Amino acid sequence: MTDTPFPPIYIDYLNRLDVEALAMSDDEILAAIEGSLAIQGRGEAVIEPRMHLEPGVARGHFNVLRGSLGGAIDSAGVKVVGDFVDNYQRGLPSELAVLTLFDRFDGRPKAILDASGITDMRTGAVTAIGAKHLARKGSKILGHVGARGTAYWNVRLLDRLFDFDEIRVHSRRPESRDGFAARLSQDLGKPVVATTDWQSCVEGADIVVEASRLEAPEPMLKTEWIKPGAFVVPYGTMSAVELSLTDIMSKLVVDDWGQCKGGKFGSLRAHVEAGKLSETTLHAELGQIVAGLKPGRENEAETILFWHRGLSLSDIALGHAMLEKGQKLGIGQRLRFA
Repeated sequence: MTDTPFPPIYIDYLNRLDVEALAMSDDEILAAIEGSLAIQGRGEAVIEPRMHLEPGVARGHFNVLRGSLGGAIDSAGVKVVGDFVDNYQRGLPSELAVLTLFDRFDGRPKAILDASGITDMRTGAVTAIGAKHLARKGSKILGHVGARGTAYWNVRLLDRLFDFDEIRVHSRRPESRDGFAARLSQDLGKPVVATTDWQSCVEGADIVVEASRLEAPEPMLKTEWIKPGAFVVPYGTMSAVELSLTDIMSKLVVDDWGQCKGGKFGSLRAHVEAGKLSETTLHAELGQIVAGLKPGRENEAETILFWHRGLSLSDIALGHAMLEKGQKLGIGQRLRFA
């Protein structure tokens, strides 16, 4: 047995069952994400553009997200998330992820968390916080395309903020969209309509979210369906929107321009390549708006688009909030690292 030349290092470990046991409330999730966006907006964070690994043996890829978050959190983190479209055939979610947190001052590993739920929750929270600052306050109709894991939290957290009168959802497979609508209706305590096509889902909606699962870019969401004054959030891996979508927008907002302007995936990749979305046409990053450095929605007539690619900073912030709650409730495991 050799002497350890430094104090013991322990890692907190939260598996999927632990994350579920935490029962993070909607307000806890929203607060963690809005706080992290403000930290980013104030320039107290470092975020690296995501990287992709395509194993080439299935229809899917891994995303590797990296960042360092200051403020009251002071953690660096790396999340690796697999995104495999055929996983439903194996009874698995399409996205499975692991988040590792580190002390950003000395590099000590601090925690390992199942991040599949974190990915879903933080994505929905970023969508909702975007709407809080960029959608009309009186928005009452939501049109949501897509029924994957992140979709549930999009709708749930948006409804938490807006208490919609009408919620429409659509996805390609009938069993998927019907099951999605039934789950939402039960959890939200209100009717949720599953539509059979894109147009009836999004046309005339106050808030439109496009989270589709296309195999290749295809303009399924038509620009003419977007009503003036709407708030539109396209974030599918493959583009489902027309090139003309950005032409009708009063403001274009992203979560992080560094990662939105590069890479091969993303709903507005063609718009970046065509120069329709650029540093010149970009209004702001959402964090700048949350921090009060740039204006959000300024009048009811503005039609606004928000594209988010997914922030490592959001993963870090929500993971940090989960660790703190777990420590208070005695949930999770502590592992000796060194």
